[in-house]
Amino acid sequence: MTGGAGGGGTRGRGGADATPHVERPPPRARVRAVSRPLLGGLAALVLLGGFAALAGLVLAGDTHALDLAAIEAAQSIRVAHPSFARAMTDVSALGSTTVLTLVVVLVVGHLALSGHRLLGLLVAVSALGGSTLVTVLKSAIGRVRPDSRLAGAAVDGLSFPSGHAMMSAAIYLTLGALLASTRARRRERAWVLGGAAAIAALVGTSRVALGVHWPTDVLAGWAFGAAWAIAWLWIARSVMR
Repeated sequence: MTGGAGGGGTRGRGGADATPHVERPPPRARVRAVSRPLLGGLAALVLLGGFAALAGLVLAGDTHALDLAAIEAAQSIRVAHPSFARAMTDVSALGSTTVLTLVVVLVVGHLALSGHRLLGLLVAVSALGGSTLVTVLKSAIGRVRPDSRLAGAAVDGLSFPSGHAMMSAAIYLTLGALLASTRARRRERAWVLGGAAAIAALVGTSRVALGVHWPTDVLAGWAFGAAWAIAWLWIARSVMR
């Protein structure tokens, strides 16, 4: 009798254990899931605030002395080291419309062929929207470029914000974040994101080194481009979920 009761009890406990149970993520994972979008949104707002502050200073003329000193220093370096100017020209090409368009087309094509058409569409819309926004912002601020006598290349168009800096930050950071999300190891993700940020940083720096943009143009471009990348990564995350 005792054995039968024990056996029945064991089966009863076994039957209870067999009831389907939905696993909940650990508390730390839940906190990360909530905090990441909040931190990303906060970072985007801070970057946009920095852009707005720079735009106000530029319109008031408060940055002209510092900008001019940086452009004159860059000219001195180019004159003393011609190879530096050639290197900066090569780096600057990484943020050109031609190169960025090729990068976006290749990435969107790969995403479409691999079955991620929606994500590819979001990347394309982000790039096109950013490019259009650069033109709108330049027209709204209406800042002229540095004097051609201080520049290492002849460039047309308005100056604020730097289109090279803004679009390289927006596109390379977006693509870097998407690629990093496929990596399991933290050091791999850090390497990919660091590489994307380094490319954007070099492109923006090259525009000042060549004398075709004021430093504040580049700072504003980086700020807005990074905020744009964060916003579209949040949109992609929400839609794909």
